[in-house]
Amino acid sequence: MPFLLLILLVPIVELTVLIQVGSQIGALSAIGLTVLTAIVGLSLVRSQGLSVMQRAQQNMAQGQTTAPEVIEGGMLAFAGLCLLIPGFITDALGALLLLPPLRQQFAKSVLSSRFIRFGHTQHFGQSPFQQGQSQHGDQQGNTFDGEFERKEDRDRLN
Repeated sequence: MPFLLLILLVPIVELTVLIQVGSQIGALSAIGLTVLTAIVGLSLVRSQGLSVMQRAQQNMAQGQTTAPEVIEGGMLAFAGLCLLIPGFITDALGALLLLPPLRQQFAKSVLSSRFIRFGHTQHFGQSPFQQGQSQHGDQQGNTFDGEFERKEDRDRLN
């Protein structure tokens, strides 16, 4: 229910703010400013998204977790959505999500709260791209040989 209320209130508040800003600086200027923030913001989302993707690839190559980068990527996608929605409040929210320190801090807090709540204690070690001993121990174990015979359901009842 709160999500539905948010979806209904955001356009109303955005329109109110857009009208107020338009009355102060002019309607055409307000619309132009909204379009300009969308264009500049989306180009920043694209460049920062590529940076986050490169960090994720480096972490995968080193056998480290990519969870912070995945969360940051989701936040960048949300920032892009906020910048596409016409209005100054969503543009401000999108601009805040474009700040890397704020995004990284938020990702850390999300990770710590989720992993502590669910008891996640996995430690990342060896890279999956390197050869070596597997995580399941020695693969030179015993081999069991056996035979089987498939029986129909009606044969089992007799």
